[in-house]
Amino acid sequence: MGKIAFVFPGQGAQAVGMGKDIFETNEAAKRIFNRADEALGYSLSSIIFEGPEAELKITYHTQPALLTTSIAYLELFKAKGLLPDYVAGHSLGEYTALVAAGVLSFEDAVRTVRARGEFMEAAVPSGQGAMAAVLGAEREALDMLCRTISSEIGVVELANLNCPGQIVVSGSREGVQALVERGKEIGAKRVIPLEVSGPFHSSLMKPASERLGAVLAGLAMQPANMPVIANVTALPVTEPEAIRQLLIDQVHSSVRWEDSITWLIAQGVDTFVEIGPGTVLTGLIKKIDRTVKVVAINSREAVEQFQ
Repeated sequence: MGKIAFVFPGQGAQAVGMGKDIFETNEAAKRIFNRADEALGYSLSSIIFEGPEAELKITYHTQPALLTTSIAYLELFKAKGLLPDYVAGHSLGEYTALVAAGVLSFEDAVRTVRARGEFMEAAVPSGQGAMAAVLGAEREALDMLCRTISSEIGVVELANLNCPGQIVVSGSREGVQALVERGKEIGAKRVIPLEVSGPFHSSLMKPASERLGAVLAGLAMQPANMPVIANVTALPVTEPEAIRQLLIDQVHSSVRWEDSITWLIAQGVDTFVEIGPGTVLTGLIKKIDRTVKVVAINSREAVEQFQ
């Protein structure tokens, strides 16, 4: 029998009303949303369920909102009795994976990602950073072009290595704009500027990494009860001190999602369960390997129908 991995989405998967179906019908899920409100000292659940969308899209609301909703679905899904061999999360989703693996308490994770969102928002003044999705380019060629533009015009770096043919770049407004204009030089089919509030997962985020490091230093962490695949290395990690450093580095480093999924498949994982709003990771995993089974647990109905 093949192995199972639970995967958790990151920023971009959010939507007003996410999780409301399980909040209204399941006590265990409802408790998760209530615990988040208590941990933060304000009604995050109101922003999740009622919006407005502009409020939910603010990074320091988006991050705890996604973590909370994903953990609420996980709480409901636990009744199925299915235990994963590995867990992984895309960017912010790595914190959800760490809660699932028993490394962080839910309350500590919610407070930490709220702070992480604040630090990321504050790291680069509004309008000075940018991100863009590059479709159809080879990783090595894109990396070389990024290095050339960074040395000549402004910082632009590989941010999210999502799947074959889909890489997100991040950096200064000038650097990313130059990449948008020159992407066709390396065979990119399209380069699409993204609506984001900062240059996430680039070296410009190092001030946020330093501030997050101070928060993580005071955080209680337990050894993981199952391997967590780190975004930075695309390899398993279980020990608290290594996890702490990887979370600091993650803010200004590439999210190696394609490499993480490829590694998991090489270990015998043939079933991926995406737990949380949306189907972003389901789509990416299918583009990495069409032969694996991928299931999205993003509604009460999806939980009930799962076999």
